[in-house]
Parts: sequence; C-alpha cells; structure tokens
Amino acid sequence: MTQQRIAIVTGGGSGLGLAIAKKLVCENIHTIIVGRDAVKLNKALAQIGSPAKAISFDLTQLSEIPAFVKSVVAEFGRIDILVNNAGINQKKSALEVSDVEFQTILTTNLTSVFSLTREVAKHMVAVQSGSIVNISSMASHYGIPGVVSYTASKAAVEGITRALAVELSTHGVRVNCVAPGFIETEMSAKALNGDPTRKQKVLARTPMGVLGKPEDVAKAVYFLASEEANFVTGSILRVDGGNAIGF
Repeated sequence: MTQQRIAIVTGGGSGLGLAIAKKLVCENIHTIIVGRDAVKLNKALAQIGSPAKAISFDLTQLSEIPAFVKSVVAEFGRIDILVNNAGINQKKSALEVSDVEFQTILTTNLTSVFSLTREVAKHMVAVQSGSIVNISSMASHYGIPGVVSYTASKAAVEGITRALAVELSTHGVRVNCVAPGFIETEMSAKALNGDPTRKQKVLARTPMGVLGKPEDVAKAVYFLASEEANFVTGSILRVDGGNAIGF
C-alpha cells in the first residue's frame, strides 16, 4: 500500500494557497496549511475537508522555523511536498519605500521561503525524495510600477528556485516555481474592479481574454509536485493566459 503523502502549503488560508490546498487534498495528499491568522485557517480548513490540518505559525520568526519543521516531521513522519505560497505586497512609489518596508517584504517573501525550504529539504534529502514548489509572480518578469519590493522578492524566489534545483537534484529533490499572471482573487478584484481602465488593459493584453482562476494555479502546482513531473526541475511555469507574450 502506498504511503499517504504529506504536504505543507504556506499562506493556505485564502486565495491561491486555499485553492492549492483544496487540490492537494482532492488528490488524497494530507495537507498542512500554515498562516498567522488562526481564525482564517480554521475557516479554510472547513472548506478544504480531509485529510488536512491547520497550523498557526508566523514564518517571519525565522529562528523558530527549524523547531516548527521538526514538529511536523515528528507528527507526520515525513514531508513530501512543500508549497511556498505565503507572501505580502506593498503598492508604493519606489522613491517613497523605506529601508524597513523593503526589508519587511523581503523577510516575508524571500528569507522565510529560503529558511523553511532549507529545513524541509534536510528531511527530504535524508529520504532522497521530495518536491518543492515556489510561487513567484508575473512581477518578476515585467517592469511594474509601484511594487519594487514585491518585484525584488519574487525575482529572487525564481533565482533560488534554479539554484536549489541544481543543488538538490542529486538528492532526489525537485524544485520548481509557478508564476501566476492576473488571477481572479479577492485581492485582484479590489485592484481591478475599482480601476476599469487597468482591468481593460489587463484583459486586452491577455490572449485568452479572461482572468485566471485560483484553480488554474492549483492544477499547475499539483502537476509540478506530482510524479507526472518526475523529470522537471528548475522550471518557472507561467500560468497567465498568455499575458507574458500578449501584445
């Protein structure tokens, strides 16, 4: 009998993380959603169903990450899949972004991703098996005004995806990345519905002519995490309806 796989999805309480968690659970992967807001996580857990668990944990507390990972391994015996989805954004002119604000974005979106990945990868390397999927953004491929901190963090996430893919590949661990385009979430709805001109520009540039669904990203993540992608590592998979090549 095949042992049930164990997955961690950060930022699993809403948006893309919630959709990813739902998809993994549908595939009978025991999924642990991680986030700071316990109330939000428990509400998400009710939507996700079984097998799943919610753990409230602040990933910016870097020194506590090793103990957190050890506790998960102690409870579940293994970690087969890690999805680094948690992230924060800031819309502000680059000339007005303070060093503290810039560093806050990097700590959440980049440093915590590396720290968590490093600790999880230690256990994956020990069993010579595992899949890590990072979530970046179209911002790392474009020049988008007003999001310099976010762009820097996501570009770096794609960089460490490639570096770790090479370093961990000889240990049976694959590392890939999904770069979502404009996806229909609560966050994007607030940004686009209040700015019809921008929304029209987005749709006009997207060859498929619609916004993506969180489920589209979830399917891509599952593919990269699954055995169907056994010979795929170091890849950045755009899920953007063609936006990156639209004219």
